[in-house]
Amino acid sequence: MIRRVTAPGLFPPPTYSHASVVEAGTRLAFLAGSVPLDARGELVGAGDPVRQAEQVIANLAEQLRAVGSDFAHVLSTDVYVVAGEPAVLGAVWQVVEASGLSAGPHASTLIGVACLGYTGQLVEITATAAVPEEVVPEEEEGESA
Repeated sequence: MIRRVTAPGLFPPPTYSHASVVEAGTRLAFLAGSVPLDARGELVGAGDPVRQAEQVIANLAEQLRAVGSDFAHVLSTDVYVVAGEPAVLGAVWQVVEASGLSAGPHASTLIGVACLGYTGQLVEITATAAVPEEVVPEEEEGESA
């Protein structure tokens, strides 16, 4: 269903692939940016990009569950970090790696930006994921509705 490709003529990426190929007919989910807000809409981890990244990852997992997918089916992400120095980007990427999101590996871009949509927001992740076909439990096969 998903073929992850690392181009042989390019420098091998450490924990992601250069491209993901999805066979025709696969359902795809294009997720809006996951942000560091809790269920009440309050910013989590003010001033702390690592804590915000943890909340963003948790929210992304919820978004994926809502469409019937998970981290293993993520095809690509864009990770936005309000930062002017690579060390902050690296700290956020460590959270992404630790979460299992990069285990695919999937195609990903890590981007330093000047600001994001919510006051105090330091991290946002957008994602595209395949949505696997639903598996019908064996006892339900053959039952009629």
